[in-house]
Amino acid sequence: MLTTHPFDDDKLKEECALFGIFNHSDAAALTVLGLHALQHRGQEATGIVSCDGERFHAHRALGQVGDTFADPRVMAGLTGRAAIGHNRYATTGDTVLRNVQPLYFDFDFGGFALGHNGNLTNALQLRRQMIRRGSLFQSTTDTETIFHLMAVARGGSVLDRVVEALRQVEGAYSLVGLAAGMLIGVRDPYGVRPLVLGRIGDSFVLASETCALDIIGATCVRDIEPGELVVIDSSGVHSIRPFAPAERRFCIFEYIYFARPDSRFENRSVYEARERIGAELAREAGVDADLVVPVPDSGVPAAIGYAKQSGIPFSLGIIRNHYVGRTFIEPTDHIRHFGVKLKHNANSAVLKGKRVVLVDDSIVRGTTSTKIVEMVRQAGAAEVHMRISSPPTTHSCFYGIDTPEQEKLLAHRYSVEEMAKFIGADSLAFISIDGLYRAMGETARNAQHPQFCDACFTGDYPIALTDRDQRATQPELSLLFEGGRA
Repeated sequence: MLTTHPFDDDKLKEECALFGIFNHSDAAALTVLGLHALQHRGQEATGIVSCDGERFHAHRALGQVGDTFADPRVMAGLTGRAAIGHNRYATTGDTVLRNVQPLYFDFDFGGFALGHNGNLTNALQLRRQMIRRGSLFQSTTDTETIFHLMAVARGGSVLDRVVEALRQVEGAYSLVGLAAGMLIGVRDPYGVRPLVLGRIGDSFVLASETCALDIIGATCVRDIEPGELVVIDSSGVHSIRPFAPAERRFCIFEYIYFARPDSRFENRSVYEARERIGAELAREAGVDADLVVPVPDSGVPAAIGYAKQSGIPFSLGIIRNHYVGRTFIEPTDHIRHFGVKLKHNANSAVLKGKRVVLVDDSIVRGTTSTKIVEMVRQAGAAEVHMRISSPPTTHSCFYGIDTPEQEKLLAHRYSVEEMAKFIGADSLAFISIDGLYRAMGETARNAQHPQFCDACFTGDYPIALTDRDQRATQPELSLLFEGGRA
């Protein structure tokens, strides 16, 4: 079996998508639409939990949204005027049904469902403590840790228990929770992972990105603030701030790659941010060339910005096939190498004899860029210059993004010149960290108080990495916890 993701396999992967809606007669159907708009954030599994009075209904499955919820019988079972949904990308460990979210547990106050986007950096430590005192875990996700903390919390109400549990966890997270008569949304104190509040008629919506609001005709009210917990009930939206304040550190890679370009965060258009990044890249790393060619689809906005700034014509020199599935069955190993063309193909009519600037969003292991450069050369390009709209990825992410171990990151092992030789490009350049910040409207990166989380480029981790440090001193502890993140 040959994967049709020879390029995507070398991309950083987002971890999850969240959606929730309260007080709508079509809650489950709108949740399906919202999850469909957020499919790019997780393609391995999906689930919905709805609430009808005090009764909860759930459907979770491996696979994508369109396949999972196409059956009218499934939708007929998701009754109620409130629902939450989740798309999962498993950053480590197997994708199995027991890890598919939203998770649901019964408490003495009633049922509670929870979906999580991010990663708890002390979940292993907490899990070991709770196992010692008798907790029985049913999944390998760090999200389940929150349920067990809620179960032993001193507070009686669902809100008290959520707050007490979250005060004990470390990490990056956005959460949507569903209890009888209540929808909850919360972001970690640093605001690393996104969550937005929307409204459709008299109903309120929570979602990972604004594109999920657009698909159902909802308007965006605002971003949930870092460290804010909102409770949505029959009387409206209520905001509390139960955590100690921290410096805002939103993940800058949302703007570079993860989010859909038609989404908005913090009053910024993702598409416009990517165009500005491309323009800044052209100012910093211009080169004489005939064409600017994006690596589709994620490189397109930055390539447009690069072309506008440089005055070099933009052209679709690589064509993406959007009609391939996740796997392709092949008869023999003899044609295995053709797999790289199942999803992308060089447009030789455009590339032949041209000096080409290839624009992509990142280089991780380098295997993707090597294949792309080779393919463009085989199509007849005279020169191939690679330009990357992010700084070199030199460090692993521990906040919910699937990143290889640091030793496998090409930028950790090689200089830029060595990387250019490795991928076979005539030249290679990345946007600088200050250039990236300038594109985001800042004068430069504030080294003492960075405006974003940029740990994958700088190694500046704003949140303690408790579990990583424990594994470094006691590697056998990893056997206790697969680390299947939210």
